[in-house]
Amino acid sequence: MAELLFYHLERSPLDAVLPQLLEKTLARGWKAVVRAGSDERIQALDAHLWTYRDDAFLPHGVEGGAHDDAQPVLLTTGVQNPIGADVLFAVDGADITGADTYHRCVVMFDGADPDAVKAARGHWKAAKDAGHDATYWQQSTAGKWEKKA
Repeated sequence: MAELLFYHLERSPLDAVLPQLLEKTLARGWKAVVRAGSDERIQALDAHLWTYRDDAFLPHGVEGGAHDDAQPVLLTTGVQNPIGADVLFAVDGADITGADTYHRCVVMFDGADPDAVKAARGHWKAAKDAGHDATYWQQSTAGKWEKKA
């Protein structure tokens, strides 16, 4: 069973939080798949991960490239785990099909988007019903992540 973590984005946008979590993932020696709900989001994330900080970048690729299997982070809209990644990051309401092929699945959703909240609730219920270990994280007013459930 995969461990599922739900990150309720209220104070920081996805573009600020995702790179930090990907850095922690890579520091552990893990690979990651970032699954988005649209090709437009994949293209935006691709550009952002190269430039999100002046002193760093996150090595990654977009699925369909010549060296997908060598990527530590792969961006995709597909539901496969083409690189044998340890962690799945599902953003923009992306499907979490196949979450059980990962050690960890991180569902990130925008708290200001009612559709995203509704989709996350559906994922939460399905995860709990399937027996997954699921936790819910929310940012405090100080910006720290706190486990709420």
